Amino acid sequence: MNSTFLDNSLFRNIYCYLAGGSDGCASRGYDTAILPAGFEWLAFAITAFIIINIVINAGLGAVIVYIWGERRILGRIQNRTGPNRWGPFGMFTSVADAIKTLFKEDIVPDEADRWLFNLAPILMVFPVLMVLAVIPFGVGTFVVDINVGILFVIAVTSVSGISVVLASWASGNRISIFAGMRSVAMLISYEIPMALSLIGVLMLAGSMSLGAIVEAQDLPFILVQPLGLFVFLIAAQAETSRTPFDLIEAESELAAGYLNDYSSMKFGIFFLAEFLATIVASMLIVTLFLGGWRGWDPIPSQVWFAGKTVLVLLFIMWMRFSWPRLRVDQILVLAWKGLFELTLINIFVTAILIAIWPDPGMTELLIMSVINWIVFFISVWLVSKLLRPSDYSAPTPQPNRPAYPVATDELPDEVAYTGGATR
Repeated sequence: MNSTFLDNSLFRNIYCYLAGGSDGCASRGYDTAILPAGFEWLAFAITAFIIINIVINAGLGAVIVYIWGERRILGRIQNRTGPNRWGPFGMFTSVADAIKTLFKEDIVPDEADRWLFNLAPILMVFPVLMVLAVIPFGVGTFVVDINVGILFVIAVTSVSGISVVLASWASGNRISIFAGMRSVAMLISYEIPMALSLIGVLMLAGSMSLGAIVEAQDLPFILVQPLGLFVFLIAAQAETSRTPFDLIEAESELAAGYLNDYSSMKFGIFFLAEFLATIVASMLIVTLFLGGWRGWDPIPSQVWFAGKTVLVLLFIMWMRFSWPRLRVDQILVLAWKGLFELTLINIFVTAILIAIWPDPGMTELLIMSVINWIVFFISVWLVSKLLRPSDYSAPTPQPNRPAYPVATDELPDEVAYTGGATR
């Protein structure tokens, strides 16, 4: 067995329990095995199946808890009780909602493209589960650690935009297509600054592996890359369609957007993907900017990672509860005239600092942090001035222009349509 797999404690503890007599496991102190010699391939397949099920079911369970927590916190902020009927503190409300959704009638419109209509929910949730495979949850706790982890994340998450367009087009409905067009404009616009915001992290870590990035954070990159974190956080909010960027399913404008014709578990899968994407985005922020699983002993690294993820989720909830929905023109202007320029400034400043200190120690990292925070405040202030709307000035009435009639006025004969009848 390749030693790379056995370095993964999650894989090793399962595989070596099944095939402890193999060379790699025997050298690590495992001397008993359930399967006989020669069945290492079966032990590998069983281990992979178990790990995949652990990660997927842990993600689904996290979504249930996250939905309950968000609704409870939102209720407190809005001076409401929130869910409180099913279970203590309403803890089983999300489970009840999932069961209710499971047994609802599955309706497919007559004019829908059935194959694409059914494929869209799968394409929505599949990339999110793929990203979970490369996130290190603790010391030696990951599914796989590839040397192009960041590139993999950026490439896989771009499929979500395609699934939204596919769902809206397959529905054959104008409202859904409006939402699809919005999604194309918004998701593509924010994918670019999201990718560019990570270049500073790559220059500091010298690797695309998420595990190597965590190990490189002797000083958390939130201190060294505040501008990169700022852009990545906002872009992640837009990519996951969370308020104030929830234009593609704006209830007050488009009913339910691209979800308008979906019901039952297809509708539930879309919402599962949305909430799971928020959790995964929080995990990526923790991994890339908050030191990942690193912390102080004796607290296990997995507990550190989970605690940091919860803190990021609470901040994302706070943003959602505090900001109103933006207009589509405001969202696009923010992406192209705000975040894009901020990423270029971050890349330029980081490249200069890396050229000055190619192998920075703790002292150099602290100096870089001070410089980058100064650049952060100046850059955000300048961009806010650039994006500030022009001052409103009341229009000057024209003396020769006829006044617009009010309800009590009678329309002039030349503009009133009477259908030939006398007034």
